[in-house]
Amino acid sequence: MVKETGRKVIASNRKARHDYTILDTYECGIVLAGTEVKSLREGRASLVDAFATVDDGEVWLRNLHIPEYGLGTWTNHAPRRTRKLLLHKKEILRLVGKTKESGLALVPLSMYFKDGKVKVELALARGKKAYDKRQALAKRDAQREMARTAGRAAKGRW
Repeated sequence: MVKETGRKVIASNRKARHDYTILDTYECGIVLAGTEVKSLREGRASLVDAFATVDDGEVWLRNLHIPEYGLGTWTNHAPRRTRKLLLHKKEILRLVGKTKESGLALVPLSMYFKDGKVKVELALARGKKAYDKRQALAKRDAQREMARTAGRAAKGRW
């Protein structure tokens, strides 16, 4: 059997970057059942409502939706079960200290295969206010317009 190499994205949470200011990111392993991995290999997962919590020195990923495997039998998994994340003890202690601060949350940004193993990119994030979101959208639109104008100038079309 050929060993997988590289990084293949399964799912990404694009809305998280809009709703939160990302302060720090961590790469975590995740404890999965066999049918969950088979379902992920089909590219089926949703990080939309997912979040992580630190309970008793362990990090848990909640509300991650991995649909049931189509060819699974009675051994199939529950789609929204709580899954354990694998981090070093030092990283977990750092997360415990940071999440005690007000307004900080643990949000999964993406889920991917790295060298055949499922990994989760977990972010320590602060929620944005509505005016911050509007300001970010206005800034992105202005940059897009500047790039469009520069492209037209380079082509000689004003």
